[in-house]
Amino acid sequence: MRSLKFVVLSALCLVALVVHSAELRAGIIGLDTSHVLAFTKALNAENPEPGYAGVRVTVAYPKGSPDIESSTKRVPGYTEKVKAMGVEIVDSIDEMLTKCDVVFLESNDGRPHLEQAIPVFKAGKPVFIDKPVAGTLAQCVALYDAAARYKVPMFSASSLRYTVKMNEIGSDKFGPVKGALTYGPCALEKTHPDLFWYGVHGVEMLFTLMGPKCESVVRSSSPAADVVTGIWDDGRIGTFRGNRNCKYNFGGSAFFDKSVQNIDDYKGYGMLLEEIVKFFKSGEVPVSAEETIAIFAFMEAADESKRQGGIPVKIADVIAKARAEAAAGL
Repeated sequence: MRSLKFVVLSALCLVALVVHSAELRAGIIGLDTSHVLAFTKALNAENPEPGYAGVRVTVAYPKGSPDIESSTKRVPGYTEKVKAMGVEIVDSIDEMLTKCDVVFLESNDGRPHLEQAIPVFKAGKPVFIDKPVAGTLAQCVALYDAAARYKVPMFSASSLRYTVKMNEIGSDKFGPVKGALTYGPCALEKTHPDLFWYGVHGVEMLFTLMGPKCESVVRSSSPAADVVTGIWDDGRIGTFRGNRNCKYNFGGSAFFDKSVQNIDDYKGYGMLLEEIVKFFKSGEVPVSAEETIAIFAFMEAADESKRQGGIPVKIADVIAKARAEAAAGL
């Protein structure tokens, strides 16, 4: 009897090991961003880096946005490039979902993300949603509400969140952050609120440094740049500068009791992709819904400040309005 139990337990352990080590099949929605090429190349390499192993892109639905030129013109070429990396192209999200375990929602346009994500949630597939997570703050709230309702793990992040220096600061190596300034390109896209399209990168850096509890926002704006300053609940001040007339670059400074740490070490998508792979394997969300909603509330409040001539706008007010719109049936 003892030997029989041993055999059964050994078999169960072997099955668990095989299941744990099985390669996850990833599906991609949207082939209109360079991220899909970078992610697929890394994951589908013959010998992927250890941080990318265990997830392979197998299928994609190549949807673009007809009213965004940069989207539509990329889709044909990107489709051919991912096909050359072994990815099957399908005609619908529903078909894609039958052929994958996890999902990259990569449509460059944030507006259709809610509609595209709902069938993913219903299928119970963990999903990473690339920036911008949505086209409005209300859609952002609705997305996270839907993920919670269907009990499906989901997260969104900019790759600017992940650098060696950002990790060092997050580890409390220098002590608590007393304030921060970040900067980056802030190209405008008429279909999205001003900062959502590209300013989101630098804003995400700011929130990675400062945390989610911003209370009010004021914005100064010109054709050349935007400067958006927030006051956090503990009195700290954080500022994002979005540039449109100078060198294309990302960076920032974080202020501490005994030092100022400059952040200028962004090296691309690699560290973000490692976090996505960990998320797909574990189901543990690395960036909270609270923080991502706060990031988009900051950007929405910045738009509202501009509409009102540059006056301070309370984050709580824009979130309350967005939650009401989301509850009304987005």
